[in-house]
Amino acid sequence: MNAKILIADDESDIVSMLGNFFESKGFRVLPAFNGAEALKQVEKQPDIILLDINMPGTDGLEVCKRIRDHISCPILFLTARIEDTDKVKGFAVGGDDYIVKPFSLVELDARVRAHLRREARHNFEAQVKFSGDLTIDYSERCLFFGDKRVGLAKREFDIVELLSQNPGQIFDKERIYERIWGYDSEGDSSVVAEHIRRIRTKIAAYTCLLYTSDAADEEDSVDLGGRRIIKKKNKQKKKKKEENNKKKIPTPQNNLHNRVPP
Repeated sequence: MNAKILIADDESDIVSMLGNFFESKGFRVLPAFNGAEALKQVEKQPDIILLDINMPGTDGLEVCKRIRDHISCPILFLTARIEDTDKVKGFAVGGDDYIVKPFSLVELDARVRAHLRREARHNFEAQVKFSGDLTIDYSERCLFFGDKRVGLAKREFDIVELLSQNPGQIFDKERIYERIWGYDSEGDSSVVAEHIRRIRTKIAAYTCLLYTSDAADEEDSVDLGGRRIIKKKNKQKKKKKEENNKKKIPTPQNNLHNRVPP
């Protein structure tokens, strides 16, 4: 394997140990000992990142937050202790997995390879245009409205991809979590709602369309994996228009009155 792996940890012994281990497995190692060095190494486009959370200065969460909209490779957090709230924070900024110290090198290697295999399956050489200006590019892992690119983080695109490739199916957050994060991931499905919120916010910045599960007329909606993207409507204007149309319709009494000469 000739994949590039970025290892960022303020403990030099850990960086050295992991670096030697993954080099022996055929990886090209990009070492970093703090957040600033990690940001610099990201410019070399790693295929996967091992990122310590508790680095001094710019910590792992901040590094992940800064790079996630610009790089789609898997990011695995390294941490000595983790609470559920910390996991949610990590997933919310774009993390893909957690490795709790101390960890088994065999398990770490298995997780790294599993994430890389999952990435390889995403490399479709096709563009799928669903309706109008909505386009999903699976090879580049991008969502477009017209010629405008919507910057989605890795997990956000994974969710869009899952829904778009399974039209008509209904996914609850538990099922989405199992399909995207995996059964063995150390987290819970509550993080799915945060990712969905971020997807909606980003799409709203580029278009007047909103995600909703409400019914709508076919000409006003686009089906995306069982959910509908429905155009915003000004209900007050629509109601006023209907009232005005009613006023224009002559009643039988008015018709009779109009026919009677004065």
